[in-house]
Parts: sequence; structure tokens; C-alpha cells
Amino acid sequence: MNKTGKSFWAILADNAVPIVFIVISAIAIPLSGFSASYLVQELLVRIGRNSFLILSLLIPIMAGMGLNFGMVLGAMAGQIGLILVSDWSIVGIPGMVLAMMVGTPIAALLGVFCGNVLNRAKGQEMVTGYILGFFINGVYQLVVLYLMGWVIPVTNPVLLLSRGYGIRNAVSLLGIRGILDNLIPVSIPFMGGVVRVPLATLLVIAVFCVFIVWFRRTKLGQDMRAIGQSQPVSDSSGIAVNRTRIIAIVISTVLACYGQIIYLQNMGTLNTYNSHDQAGMFSIAALLIGGASVSRASIANVFVGVILFHLMFIVAPMAGKNLIGQAQIGEYFRVFVSYGIIAIALVLHAWKRNRDREAARRSLRGPAEGTKEAA
Repeated sequence: MNKTGKSFWAILADNAVPIVFIVISAIAIPLSGFSASYLVQELLVRIGRNSFLILSLLIPIMAGMGLNFGMVLGAMAGQIGLILVSDWSIVGIPGMVLAMMVGTPIAALLGVFCGNVLNRAKGQEMVTGYILGFFINGVYQLVVLYLMGWVIPVTNPVLLLSRGYGIRNAVSLLGIRGILDNLIPVSIPFMGGVVRVPLATLLVIAVFCVFIVWFRRTKLGQDMRAIGQSQPVSDSSGIAVNRTRIIAIVISTVLACYGQIIYLQNMGTLNTYNSHDQAGMFSIAALLIGGASVSRASIANVFVGVILFHLMFIVAPMAGKNLIGQAQIGEYFRVFVSYGIIAIALVLHAWKRNRDREAARRSLRGPAEGTKEAA
């Protein structure tokens, strides 16, 4: 009986965040007044738009490096690829693939740099990656604001600021807008409406999920899992810990580059100086809302998180407007949740780690010490 009760409370603590969001969604959906077909359509669009980015976070977690706040480095690389492809006027699938090809070496180099820095800050990877994102963001701003059009050739006047160099705040991606989402058009009647399914995007995400499952079974994947469990044991077993950790960050950064390109082809507009900031914060928040933690995450956590997080994004403004007459309250709630949920997840991680350490200490004391104290 006690054992069952303990298991129940442990399960409840491990899934506290998704449970809270399920309750919030259950309250907000009726208040929003949206139809079921509209909600399903919006969720499908957002699943296709965001899932690839969130999936790129799984490999560093598997390697014991926590949440990869440095994924914004890959997002910046993808945006540079999109800017150059827009300047070259290459549209459609070729333009999207070329943007990925341009962004890949940039993302890989940034990933190697990030991995080496994180190897010098073991145990503090998340805060280091977060600050590193600010540093590389400064370099990115220098490149797009001053070097593009001056040192780096950019000839399209639509992209340039009036002074003749530097990229405008907003770049139209009309040439590749929705190109992947509309590649295989599928429409399904649903509850009095018609739901358009971005089938090609979902297939790409499904292939990525299969890749992650396969990767976990490879030698490199097994090494990363071993490192995630214990770095000293892995090192004594002959695993190149530092090298493997760098590879994990490089893979994550390159995949984040691809994910940002998929995200922006859906949006159709590139916010030159801010799009990458939102990508990192919202992806990590969604993963945590799906029930993941700093040390454990699965593909299921990704999709649960996308659905719960973005369902709240869809219904919160209208629910706030219908409830108190202020749609802006929903916008404030989004920002509050994005940062608050990360803080809660980190606090829960620290609490669980301390709880496990205390349980390990009690188990090491053994029954003899407890009997002696009772006597």
C-alpha cells in the first residue's frame, strides 16, 4: 500500500507540468469558442512548423548535456542560408535545400566551437550555452547588419537597408513560403470543416524520428547514453567523452539549422534580428511541457509538448478576451509560461536530484544503523 502510494506521488511529481497544462487547456478551450476543426488545423500547422526544432534537442540530453540553449547557433546559421538564397533568387524546393547546404557548414563550425566551450564548463552546460547564444548573436548581428552588402556580396536592393549594406528587419521568403507544407496537398473533412494536412512536412519529421530511434542503437548513440549516465565510468571504459559530447552538440546544431529553415518556410517571413531567439526559448519550453526533464527526454515528450504548448498559444488570447475583455492577457501569459516553465523544470530537476541523493544515502546506511538508533 505504501509502496503504491509512493509510486503514485512519484509519477505525479514527474508529470506535474503536463498535468497542469492539460487542466489549463481544458478550461481555456471552451472559453475560447473555437471550433474543433479550427483547433485541429492550427495544431497540425504548428506540429509541422515546430517539431523538427524540438527534436534537435534530444541528442544533447541523451549525452547528459542537458537542454541545449545553444541551439540558437544553428538557427542563426539557417537564417544566413535563407538570406543568401533570397539574394540569389532561388525558389522552391531547390532554394530550401540550398539554404540547408549553405547553413550546414556554418552550423557545424558553430557546433564544434560550442562543444569545446561546453567541455570546459562541465556541469554548467545549460547556463554556458545560454550565455554563448548571446555572444554568437552579437557576431551574427555584426555579419547581417554591417558585413552583408559591404564585405559579403548581397546585390538584391530589396534585402538591403537604404544605406546600401546591412539586411532589413524583415526578409520576405515568398519564393519558398509553404513549399514543403504544400508539396503533397491533402485535405480531410473534419467535424463540419476541412483540415489541410502538411503531409510532406510530417513525413520529414517522421523520418527524423526514425533516425533518432536508429541513432540510439548505434555505437555512437550507445556511447552518448553511457556518458549521460556517468562520465567517469564512460571515460574509464575507453569512451572519448569530450569528443563524443562535441559530436552531440554538432549534430544538434546542424539539425536546429534545418529545423529553423522548415519553421521559416512555414512562416514565409524572416525576422532577421529576432527569429532565432524565439526558436530556442519556445522549443525548450515545449519539450519541458511535454514531460521531459533536464536529464531525460523522448520523442513522445516532443509531440505532447508541441500539442499542449501551442494549444495554449492558440486559445489563450481569445479565452482572455472572452473572460475579462482583454486579449492582451493571453500574450502576457505566453511570455510568462515560456520563461516560467523552464524555471519550474530546473527547480524540479534540482529537487529530484537532491531527493535521489538522499534516498541513496539512506540505502547505504543499512538496517543495522537504524536498529542501533532505535535501541
